[in-house]
Amino acid sequence: MKHDISFLQYFEEIEDPRVDRHKLHSLSDILLILFCGVICGAESWRDFSDFGESKIDYLRRFSPLENGIPSKNTFNRVVSSLNHEQFKNCFNNWIKGVQRELGDVIAIDGKVLRGSFNKATDKSAIHMVSAFSSSAKLVLAQQKVDDKSNEITAIPKLLKLLELKGAVVTIDAMGCQKAITQDIIDGGGDYAIAVKGNQKNLHEQIKSHFSNTFDMQHHKKVDVATTKIKNRNRIESRMCLATNSIDWLQGKEKWSGLKSILMIESKRTLNGITSCEKRYYISSLEANAEELNRIVRAHWSVENSLHWVLDVVFREDDSRNRLGNTAENMAIMKHVTLNQLQTAKTGFKKDMSIKRLRKKSGWDNATLDTILMTTL
Repeated sequence: MKHDISFLQYFEEIEDPRVDRHKLHSLSDILLILFCGVICGAESWRDFSDFGESKIDYLRRFSPLENGIPSKNTFNRVVSSLNHEQFKNCFNNWIKGVQRELGDVIAIDGKVLRGSFNKATDKSAIHMVSAFSSSAKLVLAQQKVDDKSNEITAIPKLLKLLELKGAVVTIDAMGCQKAITQDIIDGGGDYAIAVKGNQKNLHEQIKSHFSNTFDMQHHKKVDVATTKIKNRNRIESRMCLATNSIDWLQGKEKWSGLKSILMIESKRTLNGITSCEKRYYISSLEANAEELNRIVRAHWSVENSLHWVLDVVFREDDSRNRLGNTAENMAIMKHVTLNQLQTAKTGFKKDMSIKRLRKKSGWDNATLDTILMTTL
């Protein structure tokens, strides 16, 4: 009996770049093995070929695989030549229905695929910007930064791929641009965006306003919220000061939807040594310090639950995929599999990590079944 993997159906529209005489293996079969292989921990092209050979009986539940398993060279050649835009659009269509139900915080941040740098051809490393749901721990969309450009040009393209209504978009200081706030408001969303020296006048005004932390705590127009976390020999405390009283702010009308400014003071004590950092933000939300503190803290889930996992668990920075569109396409494959793993993980014990789940799926077909059959 043939089984279907629901999320693979969204990738059926990708055009096969090969000429007919070179199609010993169908594109759908190659994608099937790649996706299952990434879930189970395969990394190199030889890994995917070995994985297919060892799991061929299991994989034949989904496809006859009449010509067996492709060679490592076939995997390399096909993935490098797949149209990256088509592949990205298939991913977006797959996740689009989920976005409407998530809302909450969408963290936008960039990551350099360090292994994609090619010294021989002087090809710079690929820079990808991702949108990440902090509550569901799902990648919602991604956009490659154009060569000789930066995240400022990629973020507007990324925002067009997202369902923003009911969501709060968080971005670091690179995304503190007037046009970006306009795009977010036009899309029906809200924002909380970091402010640093790249917006010198805005940064200096907000910093000066919150210059005396003690006085500001007792100012009737400032909302205050504090948190404190103790963990062994480390103590972390955060104080958020937020205000809607911004009539004095020069140029505020140029920032679409701007309603409040905030400062977060973070203190960290480790082994008796205390460090302090102050960060500043603009937001289209009302000055609810407790809520804004939660939203800003949620932004860092993109580092801990996405970038860290891709680097440490998927070893993305160690990858040397450089040919053609390989780096971009494999980045999307890892996002797809990470979404599947994050969603399926809720059905296992609470201490089940992504790394452990990948190992278990390679050892146990029933676990792999659960992951593949999970729908977002």
